[in-house]
This record gives sequence, structure tokens and C-alpha cells, in this order.
Amino acid sequence: MWSMAIEWIRNPLNMALFIWILCVAVSSAILFIYHLVLLLRWSPEDILRLRKVYCKNGTYKPHEWAHMMVIIALLNINCLAQYGLCGLNLGYPRSERPAIGVAICISVAIGAPAFAGLYNMLSPLGKDYDLDLDEEAQQSALTVTSGTTGTITKPAPVKLKSLERRYSFVSEERRFSDTQPQWIGGILDFWGDISLAYQSIFCFFCVFGWNMQRLGFGNMFVHIMTFILFCSAPFFIFNLAAVNINNENLRTALGLTGIILCFLGLLYGGFWRIQMRKRYNLPKSTFLCFSPSVTDCANWLCYCWCTLAQELRTADFYEITEDRSFADQRSRTVDGSPLISPLPRENGTPLFTSGSSSLFVGRSSPSVFQIGSPGKAMKAPMPSIIEKDGGSAQ
Repeated sequence: MWSMAIEWIRNPLNMALFIWILCVAVSSAILFIYHLVLLLRWSPEDILRLRKVYCKNGTYKPHEWAHMMVIIALLNINCLAQYGLCGLNLGYPRSERPAIGVAICISVAIGAPAFAGLYNMLSPLGKDYDLDLDEEAQQSALTVTSGTTGTITKPAPVKLKSLERRYSFVSEERRFSDTQPQWIGGILDFWGDISLAYQSIFCFFCVFGWNMQRLGFGNMFVHIMTFILFCSAPFFIFNLAAVNINNENLRTALGLTGIILCFLGLLYGGFWRIQMRKRYNLPKSTFLCFSPSVTDCANWLCYCWCTLAQELRTADFYEITEDRSFADQRSRTVDGSPLISPLPRENGTPLFTSGSSSLFVGRSSPSVFQIGSPGKAMKAPMPSIIEKDGGSAQ
């Protein structure tokens, strides 16, 4: 048996296969099984470790345990599929290896992590939330327990209310939240910005992931790897399945099917264009089938580089900030009243309000304020001249 193993390992292909099996067993399986153990144990230290890996910004998310379980289950399924593929490669010679079994194992091994990454970005784990203490939890924030050494006061478990953050575009020129932003340039205005055009062509996947991250749609590297998988995995899956098929026509059909499915992988970009349009209230186009979603997907299928360049131009033109209306909702109580009540003499009207609902991100405060009604304006005083009681000035 030992001599057969030595003879088998001397083959370079078998040695590469053995190294691959070790990598799968040591890196992926042990890591994901370890995360599964942490999830089942769910101690405070385990929660912090898992949040750093699976939660955006490492913070609390609603129903995080269930969402983490879905992702970890998909990643463990990926490992099991790779074990199955290793068993087929070891147990059957190439000429007798079942093509269907190889295709299923490769499909699951590639598809499971791709869907895990997509689920992580679409689920609450990949979103931003603001946490507020529940009113009932605030009243019972402290509990008193009696012991042999006396009365001990310790914090009680608190209930958290999660409010998802919402974002909007802010015009850099007008310096306030733009309720009706526009796409910057048309789909075919590809060469309007030479640098963006070359980035869209030569750094297609990387630029797409970077743009999605700055728009608040998840981790850049997860987007890059998921997009690459959707656009390349079908080609390898179907061509590997066609290797052991003797029918030439069937092999050709499988190869063409893989190429077509790789082309349809561009719909991943169309899906996120739909999310971008809905989140930032960008204009809809119903050119195809009177459906904005179908039109967005068609733009990515027919003009993927041009469409990506338009999304880059639009994200460059605007600044991204938290939606003002949503921020106002978070500053109110359950019944809708403000957390800080105005004085009786103010009649609920703030003394100073900035013009419209401007958001000034990283800029100095405005020099014109409105008092009471929006029609009356007052300029800020100039501090260069100060009068004294005697009438002199400095």
C-alpha cells in the first residue's frame, strides 16, 4: 500500500491534486467549522468575533444569528462539494469519471460561495443601522440582586431597536440634498472622461466593486469575486463536464451554453444598477418593454463598459450622505414628538433654521439664516466691529 502511494504521489498531476485536497481540508473546512462552533456556542466573545467577519463595520444587526447561519451553511456546503469532487477525481480514472457528478460538484462549489457573498450584502448583515434602546429596556436598565455580600447592582440585558440608515445624493454645487438627481451623461457618452473610460475597460471588475462599496452596497472584494464567478464559472463548469463526452455535437453545445451563461453573468451589474437607481432616486428609463428594471439589465448586457462609466460619473459628481428625512425620524420618539421640546415662547418653531433642508458636509456654516417663516432672512453679524458703551469702536 505504501509503495502504491509513493508511486501515485510521484505523478505531478496527483501531487497537485493532493495539495489541493490539503488546502481545502486545512483552510476552508476548519475555518468554517470553527465559525459554526462559535455560532452554536454564541457567547459574548464569540459574538464579537463573528461580527467582525460577517457584519458590516462589526456592529449589531437584526436577526444576525439566523443570517450568519445561512452564510456559514453555504460555505460549508462549498467545502462538501469540493470533497465530493476530490472523491470523484481519486476514485475514477479520467475516462470513466461521471461528467454529471463532476458538473454538479463544481457548480455547487462555485455557486455556494457566490450566493453566500450576495446574501451577505443583501441581508441586514451588509447594511448600516442605528441602534436605539427600547423604552421598556430603558426603564429596566438596572436590576438589583441580593447576595451574601449585600446588594449588587448590575446592568440588565437591553433590547435594541434597529433603524436602517438611508442615503441620498448631495449636489456639490448647490450644497443640499438633491431630491431629483440625474444620471451624469448618457450611456454612450463613454469618452467624455478618458480616465473613467480606461478604468471601465481595463479594471472592469475592480472598479465596479470599488464603486459599489462607496455607494454603500457592501464590501468591494466580495463584489469583485462574486462578479468574476458569475462571469467565468459557467465556462469552466460546462467545459469540464464536456471533456468526457464522446459526442462532438453535445460537447459543442455544452461549451456554447457555458459561454452564454458567462455573458448573462453581466446581469449582476444590472441588478446593482437597479438598486442604485432606487436608493438614490435616479431617473427611470422605460425604453425596453416599458420596464425600468429590464432596461437597466439590457444596458449592462449591451453596453457594460459604457453603463459602468455612467455610474462612475454619477457617483463622482455627487456626494453621498445620510438621508435628512430619515435622520429627523431617528431624532423623534415613538409617538412622533421631538426628543427635545421647544420652549413655550417658541411655539414649537425653531429660532434659526437653515435655508431649505440643506446638508453641509465638510463645509463651513451658511451665512444666511431664516427666522420663523422662510420669507424672512437675516445675515450673520460681522465680528470685525464691536461698539463700546462710550461710543468708541474697535
